Amino acid sequence: MDPKKKKKFLILWVVLLVLLLVGIFLTPSPGKSETIQEAMKDAVLHETNKIGFLGMEVNPSLVSDWIIISVLLVAAVLIRIFAIPRFKDIPGKFQLVIETLVGFFTDLAKENSPHRNKFLGGYLVFAGVYIFFGTMFELFGIQWLTTEGHSIALPAPLTDINAAIALGCLSYGVIMSGGISGNGLKGIGLTLKDFSLPISMSFRLFGAMLSGLLVTELVYYSLGLSFLLPVLVGVLFTLLHAIIQTYVLTMLTSVFYGEVSERKSKKEVSEA
Repeated sequence: MDPKKKKKFLILWVVLLVLLLVGIFLTPSPGKSETIQEAMKDAVLHETNKIGFLGMEVNPSLVSDWIIISVLLVAAVLIRIFAIPRFKDIPGKFQLVIETLVGFFTDLAKENSPHRNKFLGGYLVFAGVYIFFGTMFELFGIQWLTTEGHSIALPAPLTDINAAIALGCLSYGVIMSGGISGNGLKGIGLTLKDFSLPISMSFRLFGAMLSGLLVTELVYYSLGLSFLLPVLVGVLFTLLHAIIQTYVLTMLTSVFYGEVSERKSKKEVSEA
């Protein structure tokens, strides 16, 4: 870059930074309908901001969940009908993305459960896509009216402990099905041996999702940080949690599935 253009570029960035700082210190604090304590408490317990859905008062995350599942199901049907029949030996960009995504989870299933992995691979694709896009959903900031008439942004589904527990128990059920398919009724005993697994999977997922939400809430409620930093914090925390939690849950599910679905002798089962 030409030295003169580089100098002008740096001056422009300095001016923009100064204007941003001036805006931070001169802009009055907007009135908030609730304190930071109330906002963080409601983020965990969902006691205040209820929304109307099918004639019931529900947590906002339930509507988020229905939206995510509906979009993913429609996308899956459209891809299956219109895209997959047109796949070629030399993949295009879209085909490459789909094959890479599916290949990652199916390879994870084959690596950890080489004896039984077809159903496991399909479930890992479902769980991984749901966690990733469900977590990224909060970045869209879709607004919804509460029963009290306030406007709120729909949160990620997994910031609700109920959704995290449901996904943890579903993954545990998939692991148990692997034990049954590999070792019959004895597989149930092999799976129940790790009875704390659904609790740990659920609360690990819920805690990670909630921590990102609370950090973002804290940044938004601080006037000096509420102009540019929330965008960076929100995007980075959300993306980081989406990738990490997708990998962690699918990895744990595949590892435990592989352990309990491996056919064992009577001696090995009794020793276990």
